Amino acid sequence: MSKKIVLTGGGTAGHITPNIALLPRLLQLGYEISYIGSYNGMEKKLIEDYDIPYYGISTGKFRRYFDLKNFTDPFRVLKGYGEARKILKEICPDIVFSKGGFVTVPVVRAASSLKIPCVIHESDMTPGLANKLCIPVCTKVCCNFPETLRCLPTEKAVLTGSPIREELSMGNKLAALELCHFTANKPVLMVIGGSLGAASINQAVREALPKLLNDFQVVHLCGQEKIDNLLLNQSGYTQFEYLKSELKDVFAMADVVVSRAGANAICELLALKKPNLLIPLSAGSSRGDQILNARSFEAQGFSMVIDEDYLSPDLLIEKVQELYFNRQTYIDAMGKSQQMNATKTITELLDGIAEEHMNKRK
Repeated sequence: MSKKIVLTGGGTAGHITPNIALLPRLLQLGYEISYIGSYNGMEKKLIEDYDIPYYGISTGKFRRYFDLKNFTDPFRVLKGYGEARKILKEICPDIVFSKGGFVTVPVVRAASSLKIPCVIHESDMTPGLANKLCIPVCTKVCCNFPETLRCLPTEKAVLTGSPIREELSMGNKLAALELCHFTANKPVLMVIGGSLGAASINQAVREALPKLLNDFQVVHLCGQEKIDNLLLNQSGYTQFEYLKSELKDVFAMADVVVSRAGANAICELLALKKPNLLIPLSAGSSRGDQILNARSFEAQGFSMVIDEDYLSPDLLIEKVQELYFNRQTYIDAMGKSQQMNATKTITELLDGIAEEHMNKRK
């Protein structure tokens, strides 16, 4: 009898790409894999390339602030719980792995009601609200940072790191130069504002372009519907909403990177040893997790950091030039990191729990 696993996670790429990173190893271990996400979220677009059964459910957001949707979204979540329970009964998985995002709450809760073990992964320094709602009913909680262990139940917490897609390390620099219409004799600055884009970073980069282009070619992943049509023909500057298969090539091409400080994003930068300047979401527009992530990486010598509240075109130019000048220092520091094999650690954990569950059912 083959083993079955349901993966869930959605809302942003950071809640999806670690699931994708686990796929090759799970297939090697003989798992039948299914995915539960929202009806039409980003996860549906990203997963459809992998020939995995995808099930959409209703979902709602849990907000810490007043919004009229706070009165209607609980009903969407309840509907999603019912849908997830029905799907899980049909699939009858041996285990559920949740990467976070609000779509996972009804899935994890439904799995618990059906006595299906569930492992969740928290990427950030402190658990987000969706994971906080799931922790009481899950079997284990995987995390990235040693500091996070203090925030989790001792008997459930496992320090694993974040799974990184193997293909990211197999990029072709020449393919990316051709894709972006760049030359090989000028350094490349890569800018990533997250899968949904970052308005403040996009604005600062575009205002700084005249000076940045003196020293760099710039490839800008600006987010969905964030392309600036007035800059489409700017020599040395190429924009993409986001990249899928070409991302590995662009990473291979990049000499330095400007990025948000989502945990999965910075773990990828660490694994690829890319000198980076992090601009975390400000405390005013987030729960502050990216600030903690960025400061941890800065303290370890992996990153430079700019507070978003102080971001300006001039400061961006100054820090990018400084980063490029000192890039080898950051590469050396990242090279000394004791990077754990997160994919191996997590899949071994999942396999052990799934085997135990299967034995109980026999």
